[in-house]
Amino acid sequence: MATLRISLRPGERIFVNGAVLKVDRKTTLEFLNDVTFLLESHVMQAEDATTPLRQLYFVVQMMIMDPNNSEAARQLFQSSRSLMLKTYRNRDIIDGLTEASELVERNRCFEALKRVRSLIPLEDESLGKTTAAFPPPQPERTELRLAAGGVR
Repeated sequence: MATLRISLRPGERIFVNGAVLKVDRKTTLEFLNDVTFLLESHVMQAEDATTPLRQLYFVVQMMIMDPNNSEAARQLFQSSRSLMLKTYRNRDIIDGLTEASELVERNRCFEALKRVRSLIPLEDESLGKTTAAFPPPQPERTELRLAAGGVR
């Protein structure tokens, strides 16, 4: 089992297993078991979901932020992904969508979110956009320490 330490700044929020936590001062959280979380800096606002892959990112984000109501989001993810597979010709995007779908099926939504996010610059390129990928790069603030059992 791995121990995960996350440092948060004053006023920052983190979404943990569907709960929203906000800290009033700099603090470090240490997770001692498996947890699904999303840092506030990685949360996409609805008005920023302006392209198909950004919309898909938003859908996966909803699975993480509201796990009790994720079934509708999962269905929307699968139908959106199916349409995208029929539309996109970029092999990297198609492969990434397939990988993201497999991750969602295995309930590895955080990894699926990261995979979809990695596809956004490819989508921007194919659309001729020069906007920055979402979210903007953040300094790494997580530290993963391995316990005797290793990472699952």
